[in-house]
Amino acid sequence: MGLNVGVVGATGVVGEAFLKLMQERNFPVNDLRLFASDKSQGLPINYANKTFRCEILKPDCFKGLDLVFFSSGDDISKKWAPHAVECGAFAIDNSAAFRMSPEYKLIVPEINGNQLPKPKDSKEIIANPNCSTIQLVIALAPLAIEFGISKVNVATYQSVSGAGKEGKEELLHNTKIAMEDTHSPVHTQVFPHNIAFNSIPHIGSFNEFGFCSEEMKIMNETRKILNMPKLPVSAFTVRVPTLNGHGEAVWVTLDENVSLDKINSTLNKYEGLKWVEQSSPEKYPTVQDADGKYPVFVGRVHKDLNDPHTILMWIVADNLYKGAALNG
Repeated sequence: MGLNVGVVGATGVVGEAFLKLMQERNFPVNDLRLFASDKSQGLPINYANKTFRCEILKPDCFKGLDLVFFSSGDDISKKWAPHAVECGAFAIDNSAAFRMSPEYKLIVPEINGNQLPKPKDSKEIIANPNCSTIQLVIALAPLAIEFGISKVNVATYQSVSGAGKEGKEELLHNTKIAMEDTHSPVHTQVFPHNIAFNSIPHIGSFNEFGFCSEEMKIMNETRKILNMPKLPVSAFTVRVPTLNGHGEAVWVTLDENVSLDKINSTLNKYEGLKWVEQSSPEKYPTVQDADGKYPVFVGRVHKDLNDPHTILMWIVADNLYKGAALNG
C-alpha cells in the first residue's frame, strides 16, 4: 500500500533530489502532489513515467496526504508545516525553522532514528538537520559511542549547490566570464563576492561573536543530535567553487587514547559511513567521489602530533542526497 506524498519546493535542487531518490529507491507512492511558487504553477514534472503539475500552496492543499516533505525555506515551513500536520500528515522539514526548538525532533536515522514516530502515532513535524551537520555527526557518532568524545573542531568546504539553483548558475556564469576573459560584470546576487575561482569564508549572516549562521547551526545541531548539550564544538564554514558535495576537515578529541586501527575499524562498521582505507598517500575520498552517492565518506584518518587523544579526518558527502533528501 503506497503513501500519499506531497513535496513543497518540488522545483528546487533539494526537491528534485528528493523526487529522484524516491524513484531510485522505489518508494511506495500512491498519490503525489507537487507544490512550488507562483511562477512555477502548472509546471510539468515527470515522476515514474507520469506527468504531475506543480500547484501553489493554499488552505487545505494537504488534505488526504500522509507525508509532506518541505524544502522551501524557513518562512514557508513556519507557515505551512503546522498546516500539514493539522491535515493529518507527517511533515518532514528541511529548513532551520524547527531544528533547535525543544518540542521538535532533529533526526539523523543512523543515530537517533529510534525517536521517529510510528505511522499510527499522532502526526508531527520532524526536523531535518543542516546538510553539513548530517555528514559530521554520522562520522562522530561511532567515535562517541565507542570511545567518548570531548571536543570537536570542524572546517567545512561547501559547494554552491547548498545555495540552490541560483548558486550553481552564478558559479557557472562567473566561471564562463573568467575563462573567456570578457569584460562582462560578474554576478554577486547569491554570494557576497565573486565565487568563481574564489573561496568565501562565511555562509549566512554574522552574529556579535563573529560566527556566521551556518557555523552556529553546525555547532548547536551537533550537540542536540548526539544528545551532548555541553560538548565543545567549533565550526568554520567556507563556500568554495564546486558545484556539488561538501568537504569537512575535522579534529576530534577522544576520551581514550586508542590505536588508529581500532578507530578505523569502528568507522568502517558504522551504518551510513564508508571508510576509505589510505592504502596509498593519495587514497582518500573527494567530493566528486560522493556525488550522487548515499553514504558519508571518511578518509585521511590520522592522529594529531601534539595530542594522542585527538584525531584528524576528512569527510565528504553529497549535500543534496545524504545532506538533505536521503536523510528525510
